[in-house]
Amino acid sequence: MTQQMPSTEPELAGVRNFRDVGGLPTADGRRVRYGVLFRSGHLAHATDEDATFLSSLGLHTIFDFRNAADQKLEGPDVELPGVRNVNLPLTDPADGAEFWQMVRDGEIEQLRGILGDGRAAGRMISSYRTIIRDRTAEHARVLRSLAEDSVPALMHCAAGKDRAGLSIAVTLLALGVEREAIVTDYLESNAKHRRYKVHRSSSSSAGYSPEVMELLSPLFEARVEYLAAAFETVEQVWGDVDTYLERGLGLTPELRTGLRERLLD
Repeated sequence: MTQQMPSTEPELAGVRNFRDVGGLPTADGRRVRYGVLFRSGHLAHATDEDATFLSSLGLHTIFDFRNAADQKLEGPDVELPGVRNVNLPLTDPADGAEFWQMVRDGEIEQLRGILGDGRAAGRMISSYRTIIRDRTAEHARVLRSLAEDSVPALMHCAAGKDRAGLSIAVTLLALGVEREAIVTDYLESNAKHRRYKVHRSSSSSAGYSPEVMELLSPLFEARVEYLAAAFETVEQVWGDVDTYLERGLGLTPELRTGLRERLLD
């Protein structure tokens, strides 16, 4: 039985950026089914009430794209009874740990040096390109799992914006969702109630000054140019989306059919 669109979006106290991806249109007139594919930020701070809600979704698998540094900082996900947790880091285990320490503790001059003059946005674009180019094995595993037995599924990283956003985008490409709809869903992460909370060290004299927040903003925003860089990388490396899915991710016609049967109305 097809699950209908929820009348209101749940307000989770300890989980940011949660949403159902259902309802997005495909190029051939179908739509992503409600209740089978969700995305969010990390679940480490989920309250008991949050966990009760998440348990009510009937999840089969939670894909956690955080790395070891993320998990050390935020903690492990809450355990949901009967749900399989799959950790697939989309960055190397310690990648970014020193950088993020500088972001949290750095003084204004240091932050200007590492983030100013477009360097923060450039870092984001480079990261998106790298994930698409180098993390084909991880994305292939996600698609195969979804096609075979892993729905309903929840995908998350730390903020639920970049690594989870790319993994959702790849899944939607495989489903034939319209590119414009993929971008629209991605940009939903910019809503104020969804945004990842910036944690700055209390020992930093600059604190949360306007200049600091402006320097940090490219790291915590979903921007069209970030996702566009990912799509461009698909075309530069593989030529087109279908070749990327087939040769890059090993998505056979049978798996693609299974994916569509499980996730589309």
